[in-house]
Amino acid sequence: MGLKEVEKGLYKPLDFEGLKTYSIKDRKNLVSVRDFARPVPPPRDFKEFLDSLPHSMAAGRFLKVAESIVAAHKKGCPVVMAMGAHVVKCGLSPLVIDLMERGILSAVAMNSATAIHDYEISLIGATSEDVQSGLKDGSFGMARETAQAFQAASSRGVREGIGLGAALGKNINQDGNKYASYSILSAADRLDIPATVHTTIGADTVHMHPNMSGKDLGGASYVDFQILAGVVANLEGGVWLNVGSAVVMPEVFLKTLSVARNLGHRVENFAAVDMDMLQHYRPTVNVVKRPTQQGYSLTGHHELMLPLLRISILSILNNRT
Repeated sequence: MGLKEVEKGLYKPLDFEGLKTYSIKDRKNLVSVRDFARPVPPPRDFKEFLDSLPHSMAAGRFLKVAESIVAAHKKGCPVVMAMGAHVVKCGLSPLVIDLMERGILSAVAMNSATAIHDYEISLIGATSEDVQSGLKDGSFGMARETAQAFQAASSRGVREGIGLGAALGKNINQDGNKYASYSILSAADRLDIPATVHTTIGADTVHMHPNMSGKDLGGASYVDFQILAGVVANLEGGVWLNVGSAVVMPEVFLKTLSVARNLGHRVENFAAVDMDMLQHYRPTVNVVKRPTQQGYSLTGHHELMLPLLRISILSILNNRT
């Protein structure tokens, strides 16, 4: 049914032109870089702690994941992190960036909520508005700078054929955003690492703004889908980490994997890991069970599990060099 047909019915599409926006600089935020994690080196005796863990149940799975990442890194195989917004909101961006800078993470993928928080962090060093308060008067999601940045990046991503993630990272760096050092997308651009953003139209705050072009946004995110399919096509021997995405990234992963296999790429021997506070249906079946025989669920709070995994990886690497 087209728009003209809809307009003849009882319900007419809303015109967004009259929406009232405000500057992000005037918004109260719940997350600040002041509270972010710091990428410290592992203590000398941390490997002793790892060796002391029981090699069964959750501890055994954790050790297998850390060992799989180290093995993939040593062989030059991809280690890819797909993530949801809580990775940024929990203050873990510096740890992700550290793993990128060390060459351990070879690609990152995220839903667009993650990219929104990542961009806002780069701009003002804070993110995550008070949703309940803003929802009462319709001011929720109306920070104009974020939507302007996403439209500019969407347009560039389509025009230059680089996709939304790369365009956001390039714009952050070229605009000289004050807190770019905390941005995963900025780091990906600086390190020339694939970074893809996978949008779900209507699910994110930037979609509410009258300046957003659904055509540009969808086009740029589709380029990212193709880029990520290329990453997955080379996943043999590597590791796929799904961290904190319960729906979007597990679904995207399954489709990219099917595309890669359909085109004749061998993607069979790899580890797939889901890390979240709860075990959800889609990550369990689409990441851990269906794609591979080496599937692992690591269940716990991101702000504890991801720092523990990072320092374990570094400790194992340090004891093998």
